[in-house]
Amino acid sequence: MYDKYRIKPNDNLKSIADQFNTKPEVIMDINNIFFADEFRVGMDIIVPKSKEQYFNTYTIEAGDSLYKIAQKYNINPTLLASLNGLNMDDYIYPNQEILIPKSGYSYYITAEGDTLDTVANMFKISKLDLLNQNETIYLLKDQVLVTKR
Repeated sequence: MYDKYRIKPNDNLKSIADQFNTKPEVIMDINNIFFADEFRVGMDIIVPKSKEQYFNTYTIEAGDSLYKIAQKYNINPTLLASLNGLNMDDYIYPNQEILIPKSGYSYYITAEGDTLDTVANMFKISKLDLLNQNETIYLLKDQVLVTKR
């Protein structure tokens, strides 16, 4: 998944890469650019769509559990597990990274039988807003949908 980004004054390849949680080489590669000095202010480039928009990452430490992490970040432990493709009884390991949902957003894990109408009604937004806030919606079981509160 990619977004378009317009280079601003004081941007450099590293700052852009950091902003989108990637490496400068990735930015150069997806834009078919071979030298960093080819980037210019006002130029539109392609950047990876950042998971950072809706999530922070957390590195598991010894003694952590999904319950402890959920309590620390004041989130539902079942949601935390689901967002990371885990079950509540799965083991987590030190140095493993997981996604932590950012506040200010609502998260929903789709269930079998969901429709755009039912999910939009649940979020109390229009179907168009739901589609605009989620790049791809399959409405298959276990898809994560996000909307701004």
